[in-house]
Amino acid sequence: MLPEIATMPLQSAAPFDAPFAAELFLLARVVFGGVLAFTGINHFLDLEGTAGYAEMKGVPLPKLSVIGSGVLLVFGGLGVAVGALPAIAAGALALFLLVATPMMHDFWAVPEDQQESEMTSFLKNAGLFAAALGFLALASIEWPYALGGSVF
Repeated sequence: MLPEIATMPLQSAAPFDAPFAAELFLLARVVFGGVLAFTGINHFLDLEGTAGYAEMKGVPLPKLSVIGSGVLLVFGGLGVAVGALPAIAAGALALFLLVATPMMHDFWAVPEDQQESEMTSFLKNAGLFAAALGFLALASIEWPYALGGSVF
């Protein structure tokens, strides 16, 4: 017999009541969102190189895909960092990472001398995906130090 699993609504969990919890959450948002926004900006700074890499990986419409993913990374990253429409921002980033990670970092399908680098990138993106899911899970509550806006 399996134990019963009960969930607790986040609103009753008071996630930001602990000392410095709100400030640490802000720091996490700024670092996470800033890294992804910076990555998106790099899509534009090296558009041809990034599009060439995407084409090599078999991405359809590589230049348009790089532009679209760059926009998503910049606006999603900034959205999480400043707490603007967090469900949309975190959800878009999670979806991007879910699709892009196995497509761009397919360590199982590259030559052996590239496997370690691709696996590192894959695992790094998997961690970012988990963080995006964490922010998405918290999107239904009011974020401290945030611009706000909600779809819930």
